[in-house]
Amino acid sequence: MDSTAHVTTLTRWVATIAQGLAAGGVRDVVVCPGSRSTPLALAVARSPHLRVWMHIDERSAGFFALGLARARSAPVAVLCTSGTAVANLLPAVVEANLARVPLLLLTADRPHELRDNGAPQTIDQVGIFGRNPRWSVDLPTPQDEALPYLRATIGRAIGVARSAPAGPVHLNLPFREPLVPDRALLARLLAEPVAPVSVMPSRRMVGGTEIATLATSLAEYRRGLIIAGPDCPPDLGPLLVRLAHRLRFPILADPLSGVRYGSHTDELVLGAYDAFLRDEHFAATYVPEVVLRFGAMPTSKPVLLYLQRHPQVRQIVIDGGAGWREPTSLANEHVPVDEHWFCLALADALASSQREGPTLWLRAWLTAEQAARSVIQDHVLSQTAISEPGLFARLAMWLPAGTTLFVGNSMPVRDCDSFLGPRTAPLTVLGNRGANGIDGLVSTGLGLAAGGAAPLVMALGDLSLLHDTNGLLAARLHQLHATILLINNDGGGIFSFLPQASETDQFELLFGTPHGIDFAPLAALHNAQYTLATDWSVVHTALTASFAGGLHLIEIRTRRDQNVIDHRRIWPLVSAALSRAGVVERTGA
Repeated sequence: MDSTAHVTTLTRWVATIAQGLAAGGVRDVVVCPGSRSTPLALAVARSPHLRVWMHIDERSAGFFALGLARARSAPVAVLCTSGTAVANLLPAVVEANLARVPLLLLTADRPHELRDNGAPQTIDQVGIFGRNPRWSVDLPTPQDEALPYLRATIGRAIGVARSAPAGPVHLNLPFREPLVPDRALLARLLAEPVAPVSVMPSRRMVGGTEIATLATSLAEYRRGLIIAGPDCPPDLGPLLVRLAHRLRFPILADPLSGVRYGSHTDELVLGAYDAFLRDEHFAATYVPEVVLRFGAMPTSKPVLLYLQRHPQVRQIVIDGGAGWREPTSLANEHVPVDEHWFCLALADALASSQREGPTLWLRAWLTAEQAARSVIQDHVLSQTAISEPGLFARLAMWLPAGTTLFVGNSMPVRDCDSFLGPRTAPLTVLGNRGANGIDGLVSTGLGLAAGGAAPLVMALGDLSLLHDTNGLLAARLHQLHATILLINNDGGGIFSFLPQASETDQFELLFGTPHGIDFAPLAALHNAQYTLATDWSVVHTALTASFAGGLHLIEIRTRRDQNVIDHRRIWPLVSAALSRAGVVERTGA
């Protein structure tokens, strides 16, 4: 093929991809600079229906796209050049797989004749993401006769990424030189209307007989729990609360479930279980007959230990993605059904057998919740010294309605679970709990901001911020507004709570990892307003001021050894409160 014909075919090829993305509902493409991706980068940049978000770092770009996809509730594409650029997307692909986030990975590649023979910037990209993508395909080099196949492949890729369980799809795109498409032809092609190749996501349902049978059996139980873990479907909260009232079961609502916060929240939505399930007597006395689980496994370790303590309990996992989110291997039943439909249908089927008033079982859980919450309010909020538990207890009061709080892994998400209690004012709490990593958190948060989350507050540890300082470039490049609450305990705080802490001769070197970084110059480098908080009033003032816009970094310094003491002082107080309330003396019947 001569050069002119090649460029014409190349132009049709990349125009088809860009048009297919837009027709399939993709609106955002995160692009990393590179040579081999030139033709498609120009096509998406010149498409009137696609917005380009530039990133220089592929790892940050992948997580930014992940956050953007979560905010949009729609697939987002990531485009990068060939070679190790592709490999840097892997952490975000892993998270998107486990967290069920729809991403389209568009990786430019050398043509087949340049692979595996020493050509520069060429690695084996076929299958590079392993089993993490929902689907992957190595496309041919641009060919006119393959355009219908290309159009169908783009539609299929978007459909697979969106279908339950949602996740990443990888399209590997080899291009031969020359790489610059015909600009005039590209403009004409991008202006043409295109009918999408649509793949309609399906809703999984079960028959009325099965629902009626389940309702009949559940109506017989008096001791039941509903557990709402991270990443429940949006807007499930009101339906879950309605179901809980029909059953008279309490809901253990993880902060990342979308159930703990909002106007639907009432007394049946519990948030202090991480504290009172640590009490040996309560966990042993109150044995459920049945547990209904929604979402991923909860963040709380005491919840996991509680379920493992009572392996005979009937556990039912409801998962509209028909995946497998059951690390305890104790669940007896898995129901692959749309969660919204399930809650509606089951609540309707239970209407005739709805119980009046709280059972003894329900009263015990509500009393435990009140006792533990009272301790947190009285003890944690009364302390004037800055502490990690104190921050999250105060955020429940300080964050305005409609805030999106993105919580880092390790200690922040656990403290959020323990101390940021339920409230009726709208609050969206998110985190990367698919793989639970500390990489890419800044970029994910800024992706949420790019998707319209406002105000956006990130609560991150110091190591998490250091892992993704390149992600801060997006805030300045795209004029994003975000507040970072930096919890700086100079290292890996969570390890101080683990058995490794007993290895005192090597602990700091291998686990504590102190770094001594001054974060003020980092804030200045990225034009962020920096505040070093010396007391709670400074934190509150800086946080309130940050909602006016811009990038803000509020540093809260703590000590890892003191943080262990702060936490371990609370749990005996909770146990004492349970005893005073008479909860642990009851039979739980």
